Formats: sequence, structure tokens, C-alpha cells
Amino acid sequence: MRRSRRLRRLSMTSLIDVIFLLLLFFMLSSTFSKFSEIELSAAAGAGAPANARPLFVQLRASDVTLNGEAMALEALGAALRARPEAGEAQPLLIALGDAVTSQRLADLLVLLRGIAGISPTVLGDS
Repeated sequence: MRRSRRLRRLSMTSLIDVIFLLLLFFMLSSTFSKFSEIELSAAAGAGAPANARPLFVQLRASDVTLNGEAMALEALGAALRARPEAGEAQPLLIALGDAVTSQRLADLLVLLRGIAGISPTVLGDS
């Protein structure tokens, strides 16, 4: 005797559950944060006149010094905007301390990007 097979209908409920779980997984594993860019140029002191007196910033893990005066990183922007030569092109030399992370340097460069007339140059070992 031959048994007749009965065709079963596919259940759409399980397919919808799988699609929902995949959607949920990809939504939770994705990041929606926006990454910003830091513009760097290869020319040292580009855009600053040759006779301009440079500013000197020493970046350390805990604080920052501007021409030897220690301050917090957040106060550096206000100090640079309050200088007498504000708005004029002026080179800014940045020396890095021993325990400075790349994130701390990126924070400084982002802060300097919003100040007109500053031409930063990061000093390094040669």
C-alpha cells in the first residue's frame, strides 16, 4: 500500500520570528555614533607667517601648559582666544608628554580646530 503524503503548509510564524530576531541582533550590534575627522597637514606650521612668534603647548596626561602656564585642557581654548594676537595666523608647537594617549591628543586637536588663526604643529622624536 502506498501512503499518500499530505502536503503541509509552511508556517509563516516561524519565518517572521527569525526575521525579527535577525533585525533585533543587527540593531543591537550596530553603533550609531558619528565619528569625526581631524584634519592634519604634512607641512609644519603651514599658514603662519615666518616672523610670527610661536606659542608652545606641552600636553601631559593630567594637564596642559601654554607657554609654561599650567591649566586644564578645557581652559586652553579660552586662553588662546584671549591672547592679544587673536585672529592672526600664529604657529602653535605641541610637545607630548610621556603618558599622553592618542585620544588626549585628538581632544586637543579638536579643541584647536575651533580657534581662528592657530596653526598647530605636533613635535615628535626624530
